[in-house]
Amino acid sequence: MLKNPTKDKLRELNLQGMTSALEEQLDSTQYDELTFEDRLGLLIDREIIHRENKRISLRLRQSKLSGKATMADIQYSRARGIDKSFMLRLADCQWIKESTNILITGATGVGKSFIAEALAHQACLIGYRALRVRLPRLFEDLSIAKGDGRLNKLMNHIRKVHVLVLDDYGLNVLSGQEQKFFLEILEDRYECHSTVITAQLPVDHWHEMIGNATFADAILDRLVHNAYQLNLKGESMRKVKNKKKNIF
Repeated sequence: MLKNPTKDKLRELNLQGMTSALEEQLDSTQYDELTFEDRLGLLIDREIIHRENKRISLRLRQSKLSGKATMADIQYSRARGIDKSFMLRLADCQWIKESTNILITGATGVGKSFIAEALAHQACLIGYRALRVRLPRLFEDLSIAKGDGRLNKLMNHIRKVHVLVLDDYGLNVLSGQEQKFFLEILEDRYECHSTVITAQLPVDHWHEMIGNATFADAILDRLVHNAYQLNLKGESMRKVKNKKKNIF
């Protein structure tokens, strides 16, 4: 058997998964009893897995997630106000298929961003594109893009993302330009894609942080009425971790 030429041709065709699988088959006797069709099937399966893993890695890189949060790492407790059965239902990402939003509120440090990132991470694993950004930073980027002519390109990119995670809503009352940006983003995504927002303020107080009653009504109409709301409670997770460290 011409081992090296075959592997070279597989590499030339960019069939990296099949190349690795072939090397394993050649280095082990456990495949000797398999038929040609079975061994070929294993090579093809490995290539499929390899390509899907590459797609997942790309989606995760493009999402700008921290990489520290997954659904499996969420700490459930009644004190935190997190219903495990509800979160498990979210893990199947049906909410993304239905273009439903998720609004996560709670005090500083209770894990709002962690859960938002875990949901976005799960979306990437299943095949959706996600993007996480702090809302104040996004407004800055949009303002700069407006000045240098990239605004339409950036807005189109945001519009196409299946899951948009906007962290830190409500830190300041929105300016007139920020109100317009926010409304346009939500209008583009309404009933098309899902948006996840984290905020310290309860949803009942979001209206006043927009700064203009007309814009507030339009923004919240597109955001709140088609959304799951998750209100986190309890102590700051950062304080809890520090307490555990101090024990030792």
